[in-house]
Amino acid sequence: MNLVFFDLESQNLFQDVGGRENISKLRVACGITWSTQTNDFSVYWEKDVPALINELRSATKVIGFNLKGFDYLVLQPYAPEVRFASIPTVDMLLDLQKTLGFRIGLDSIASATLGAAKTADGVQAVEWFREGQLEKIAEYCKADVEITRRVYEFGRDNGYIFYKSKLGSKLKVAVQWK
Repeated sequence: MNLVFFDLESQNLFQDVGGRENISKLRVACGITWSTQTNDFSVYWEKDVPALINELRSATKVIGFNLKGFDYLVLQPYAPEVRFASIPTVDMLLDLQKTLGFRIGLDSIASATLGAAKTADGVQAVEWFREGQLEKIAEYCKADVEITRRVYEFGRDNGYIFYKSKLGSKLKVAVQWK
């Protein structure tokens, strides 16, 4: 059993590529995985995308936040022959959206469930990429993978997680992440 937690940061923003409909043009800046098999992080830069895709394809399950609506779509141009939909995936955002009826941010569930906050955001990561501050991107992406893993494990072990409402209330939502 090898669970692989995954997140990536892009080189560009939606406005740089003509909008969200051109997500495949964002290009990979950095991808980070954390594997239960190695109990460690792996860092992948754009030149390493084939190795990243191989790790994802060999996983028992890939777990992340908005994988199907973002990360996999950014990766697709690098491997047009790969059917990312066939990779066993837990997309925590989609699971929560189905249950709640609306989208929710990782920061909302991380702060409510773990008392932890994201260290930056995707816009900041693109700025770091453009400034050549690649280690900052990797550290931010690692932090997101770690938060994702901890929220997933909390939900798996307890059958629920918490999130913050738009008004700031802490609410509970059931999850089935076995």
